[in-house]
Amino acid sequence: MTAAYAAVEDEVRDPAAPLLVRLAGLRERVAALVEHRAAGDPTAGDPLRGLYLSEEAVRHLLRTGPAAPADTGAQTTAAPLGPADRLARLAARARLTELDTALLLIALAPEIDRSFEPLYGYLNDDVSRRRATTGLALDLCGTPAHLATARARFHATAPLCALGLLDVEEPERPFLSRSLRVPDRLVAHLLGDDTPDAALLPHLLPMPEPLPGDDEDFTGRLAARLRGGPLTAYLREHREGDGLGAVAAALGAAHLHALRFTGPEEHVPALLREARLGGRAVVLSGLPDHPGPLLRALTAASDVTVLLTDPRPYDPQWCPDDPLVLQAPRRRAGGTAAWAAALGADADGFDLAGTVAPYRLGGDRVQRAARAALDLASFEGTALTAAHVRLAARQQSASGLERHARRIRPAVDWSDLVLPERPLTQLHELALRARHRDRVLGDWRLSAGGGRGRGVLGLFAGESGTGKTLSAEVVAAELGLDLYVVQLSSVVDKYVGETEKNLERIFTEADRTDAVLLFDEADAVFGKRSEVKDSHDRYANMESAYLLQRLESFDGIALLTTNLRANIDEAFTRRLDLVVDFPFPDAGQRLALWRHGLKHVPCADGIDPAPLAEEFELAGGAIRSAVVTAAYLAAGRGAPVGADDLLEGARREYRKAGRLVPGEAGW
Repeated sequence: MTAAYAAVEDEVRDPAAPLLVRLAGLRERVAALVEHRAAGDPTAGDPLRGLYLSEEAVRHLLRTGPAAPADTGAQTTAAPLGPADRLARLAARARLTELDTALLLIALAPEIDRSFEPLYGYLNDDVSRRRATTGLALDLCGTPAHLATARARFHATAPLCALGLLDVEEPERPFLSRSLRVPDRLVAHLLGDDTPDAALLPHLLPMPEPLPGDDEDFTGRLAARLRGGPLTAYLREHREGDGLGAVAAALGAAHLHALRFTGPEEHVPALLREARLGGRAVVLSGLPDHPGPLLRALTAASDVTVLLTDPRPYDPQWCPDDPLVLQAPRRRAGGTAAWAAALGADADGFDLAGTVAPYRLGGDRVQRAARAALDLASFEGTALTAAHVRLAARQQSASGLERHARRIRPAVDWSDLVLPERPLTQLHELALRARHRDRVLGDWRLSAGGGRGRGVLGLFAGESGTGKTLSAEVVAAELGLDLYVVQLSSVVDKYVGETEKNLERIFTEADRTDAVLLFDEADAVFGKRSEVKDSHDRYANMESAYLLQRLESFDGIALLTTNLRANIDEAFTRRLDLVVDFPFPDAGQRLALWRHGLKHVPCADGIDPAPLAEEFELAGGAIRSAVVTAAYLAAGRGAPVGADDLLEGARREYRKAGRLVPGEAGW
């Protein structure tokens, strides 16, 4: 048996054998170190070694301690290398005095060179106290311990302790006997480790990359202010992500790094210390419901740049030291440059500008959507398409609207609409307005002013079944957006003021979401105001007045449908961008609707819906229902749809509407 096979068998018999071999090697290294230490150590044979320190032992430690770098003596004027270099930079950033820096170095010494431990024990007259004490530190600095100004350097409000750079432990001891400890994170930083504190890592997010196309004037002014020194600023966002995108662009222009924090206020001291160590800014995007304690803790640090973003207006009661309050620039819809940079050459195969025109993604949402689109294309094994980009962008616009509205992911297109030319042209114009509203209302300054938003509002009027809801879905599909149909049952409330609150939640959520909002049967909430005869009329008119004001400031896309245009208050129609009338289909359009409905249905040879289109005056919705009825009848027989099935479907729609059916008794 060879030696290799024997070794394998031994390992199988005893799984611990390899570990025992490694321990034997370690034992040899320990023995070598013991021999090295014993050489020249006057206490090597002392039976009480380690329990006390003689003067001879101390002098031996001083002679045999680690040597300084060979070239240190030549660098009397240049900044030293290694940890001391970082210590000098930290002292400059934290504005430490020369005495503070010396005290910090004294406390730091045992953390870097353990030969200082017995030396400090000897000087403390207690070999068990191997850290520097306040009294020892002052003695080493040559500062009398009775001076109040010297003792004050260790107070909780003094820079070393207040900034989290030094801990004074054992408060139960006399002041001069209290131990000094440098936090492990500071030691690691001074030794070259820039990994953030482990307690902070779960609460830190990466900063988004600056997006091309941001407001360059605002970015330049904010970057110049950041380069001028520590700054606390509050950026109010019009839409989620606007402020974070502006902050990222300004920090990039100022060549500053940042810590994006999402944690509670108890982690603020460690966060500020981390910012000081690396000379980084602190960024908070989206404040908690009650931000006062968090902001007070952050704004108390005047030596750290703190940038805050939130959609709410700044409240002076949040903190006593007001930040610089700014309005974050709006994120433009489209932003083709940002998308092109995120997608790279993969975006060359389709119309990128037309695809992303409806989306107003801010912060890091564009990069995340781009990555998701590329992943989708890779999963499907195809080149990147506009459909991938639209799906990924919609995922980044997920919102809380589903609590108040029914979400529809459009699965239709223009070919599914059978309409006269005029309403069809108006629907195309509606999509056009949604794409170019930022350019027309913003760049060309055609907004009406007075706080009016950049929303697109349309009214679809026509009889039931004429295609109003389907048209809204087609418009949403053309824009690559989801359609949210408002559930009036979740909006209208019998208690005074609750309906307005529900509507405000919907409008607010729709403002921050890339989606199309549909108020089906809008008469219920957008009806005409009436003469006030009792309290019910007064509160109903107040509800209408609220809606009129809210539509003025709305920034999203909202569509209203009604069966009777005259029921809508004229004040609402004046604020609408388009009113699209859906006529009842004539015979030619009814025939087109029958044929469109049967396009994917197996039919008997020679079937012709033309007689049905002439004889039965049905709207598009009723024609679809008739086709569905005919399909079920045919499926039950296991045969294609025949003329009798279609006739029966049409007759049933007439009966549902309470109309006399042609060919039956009573006609």
